[in-house]
Amino acid sequence: MTVDDKSLKNKITRLENELFEKQKEIIELKSQLKPQLVQNYMFLTVGEKEINLSEMFGNKSDLIVVHNMGVSCPYCTMWADGFNGLLQHLENRAGFAVVSPDAPDIQYEFAQERGWRFTMYSSVRSTFSNDFGFKNEDGWLPGVSTFHRNSDGAIFNVQNAYFGPGDLFCSVWHLFDLLDSGTEEWHPMLNY
Repeated sequence: MTVDDKSLKNKITRLENELFEKQKEIIELKSQLKPQLVQNYMFLTVGEKEINLSEMFGNKSDLIVVHNMGVSCPYCTMWADGFNGLLQHLENRAGFAVVSPDAPDIQYEFAQERGWRFTMYSSVRSTFSNDFGFKNEDGWLPGVSTFHRNSDGAIFNVQNAYFGPGDLFCSVWHLFDLLDSGTEEWHPMLNY
């Protein structure tokens, strides 16, 4: 290893440590935000059956809801594929659901094709995604919202975060960053 390589590796290590510390600081700051009381939104599931946000918690007091743009989005599909692999860990800690604007029958068919084990809900007749900033005049946005349910049944929105290439919610980006040419403008596809 040359002196320049050693210097560069030391700088990379220092920056990675700084990034880790900044991430911890962001988590701490976000934890200080006051949770916001929300309504018990209604969604649709297979057979056009109505289900409320409160039912998504199952027997947990916390809930993770992924905002998915639907079957036409290869990025959202990639994130969902990753969550499928983590499902048992996620559900051990909190309720977990994926919400998209697609009709329930379209969601069900796509989930079956992908082998997804998590439950999907349609927000097509709800203001849910719009109210949390995951739908605007340009369309739908991917991301996640977390909720807490008090013992009296009141539901609070705890945090929200958007998804995007290179985010912390999908390990693919970080693994590709370690390759010789990085992502090289790589984009996920629905089928390979």
